Amino acid sequence: MTEENDGPAWPPTMFSGMQEMSEQAMETQQEFLSQMMQAGAGGLDMNQLGAMSQTATFKTRVQSGGRISIPDAEREALDIEEGDIVQTVVIPVKRNRE
Repeated sequence: MTEENDGPAWPPTMFSGMQEMSEQAMETQQEFLSQMMQAGAGGLDMNQLGAMSQTATFKTRVQSGGRISIPDAEREALDIEEGDIVQTVVIPVKRNRE
Protein backbone atom coordinates (compact mmCIF):
# COMPACT_ATOMS: atom_id res chain seq x y z
CA MET A 1 0.00 0.00 0.00
CA THR A 2 1.12 3.55 -0.53
CA GLU A 3 1.81 6.05 2.21
CA GLU A 4 -1.55 7.75 1.66
CA ASN A 5 -3.25 4.35 2.03
CA ASP A 6 -5.14 4.81 -1.25
CA GLY A 7 -5.06 1.18 -2.29
CA PRO A 8 -2.60 -1.51 -3.32
CA ALA A 9 0.37 -0.85 -5.58
CA TRP A 10 -0.02 -2.98 -8.71
CA PRO A 11 3.00 -4.98 -9.92
CA PRO A 12 3.76 -4.32 -13.63
CA THR A 13 2.79 -7.86 -14.67
CA MET A 14 -0.60 -7.59 -12.98
CA PHE A 15 -1.18 -4.15 -14.50
CA SER A 16 -0.44 -5.41 -18.03
CA GLY A 17 -2.85 -8.32 -17.50
CA MET A 18 -5.56 -5.98 -16.25
CA GLN A 19 -4.93 -3.64 -19.17
CA GLU A 20 -5.32 -6.53 -21.62
CA MET A 21 -8.57 -7.64 -19.96
CA SER A 22 -9.85 -4.07 -20.07
CA GLU A 23 -9.05 -3.78 -23.77
CA GLN A 24 -10.81 -7.11 -24.44
CA ALA A 25 -13.87 -5.92 -22.50
CA MET A 26 -13.93 -2.67 -24.48
CA GLU A 27 -13.69 -4.58 -27.78
CA THR A 28 -16.54 -6.85 -26.67
CA GLN A 29 -18.68 -3.84 -25.79
CA GLN A 30 -17.95 -2.20 -29.13
CA GLU A 31 -18.84 -5.41 -31.00
CA PHE A 32 -22.06 -5.71 -29.00
CA LEU A 33 -23.09 -2.12 -29.77
CA SER A 34 -22.21 -2.58 -33.43
CA GLN A 35 -24.32 -5.75 -33.64
CA MET A 36 -27.22 -4.00 -31.92
CA MET A 37 -27.07 -1.13 -34.37
CA GLN A 38 -26.86 -3.45 -37.38
CA ALA A 39 -29.69 -5.69 -36.18
CA GLY A 40 -32.02 -2.81 -35.45
CA ALA A 41 -30.87 -0.25 -38.01
CA GLY A 42 -34.27 -0.25 -39.69
CA GLY A 43 -36.11 0.22 -36.41
CA LEU A 44 -33.93 2.83 -34.68
CA ASP A 45 -34.82 6.50 -34.86
CA MET A 46 -32.28 9.33 -34.74
CA ASN A 47 -32.92 10.04 -31.04
CA GLN A 48 -32.01 6.46 -30.14
CA LEU A 49 -28.84 6.59 -32.25
CA GLY A 50 -27.83 9.87 -30.61
CA ALA A 51 -28.30 8.40 -27.15
CA MET A 52 -26.22 5.35 -28.07
CA SER A 53 -23.34 7.55 -29.24
CA GLN A 54 -23.09 9.12 -25.77
CA THR A 55 -21.33 6.25 -24.05
CA ALA A 56 -18.27 5.78 -21.87
CA THR A 57 -16.18 2.71 -21.07
CA PHE A 58 -14.36 2.61 -17.75
CA LYS A 59 -13.39 0.22 -14.97
CA THR A 60 -14.72 0.61 -11.46
CA ARG A 61 -14.74 -1.48 -8.31
CA VAL A 62 -17.97 -2.83 -6.82
CA GLN A 63 -18.44 -1.31 -3.38
CA SER A 64 -20.52 -2.47 -0.43
CA GLY A 65 -24.16 -3.05 -1.25
CA GLY A 66 -23.26 -3.58 -4.94
CA ARG A 67 -22.70 0.13 -5.58
CA ILE A 68 -20.44 1.35 -8.38
CA SER A 69 -19.17 4.86 -9.09
CA ILE A 70 -19.00 6.71 -12.40
CA PRO A 71 -15.67 8.59 -12.57
CA ASP A 72 -15.76 12.42 -12.63
CA ALA A 73 -14.43 12.69 -16.20
CA GLU A 74 -17.17 10.42 -17.57
CA ARG A 75 -19.91 12.21 -15.60
CA GLU A 76 -18.73 15.54 -16.96
CA ALA A 77 -18.34 14.29 -20.55
CA LEU A 78 -21.83 12.76 -20.54
CA ASP A 79 -23.40 15.60 -18.50
CA ILE A 80 -24.59 13.18 -15.81
CA GLU A 81 -25.75 14.73 -12.56
CA GLU A 82 -27.02 13.38 -9.25
CA GLY A 83 -30.53 11.99 -9.68
CA ASP A 84 -30.15 11.27 -13.43
CA ILE A 85 -31.17 7.81 -14.59
CA VAL A 86 -28.52 5.96 -16.61
CA GLN A 87 -28.40 2.55 -18.27
CA THR A 88 -25.44 0.26 -17.64
CA VAL A 89 -23.94 -2.83 -19.25
CA VAL A 90 -21.83 -4.78 -16.77
CA ILE A 91 -19.02 -7.07 -17.90
CA PRO A 92 -16.91 -8.60 -15.11
CA VAL A 93 -13.20 -7.98 -15.73
CA LYS A 94 -11.60 -9.74 -12.77
CA ARG A 95 -12.90 -11.34 -9.63
CA ASN A 96 -10.96 -11.02 -6.39
CA ARG A 97 -12.20 -14.24 -4.85
CA GLU A 98 -10.07 -16.82 -3.16
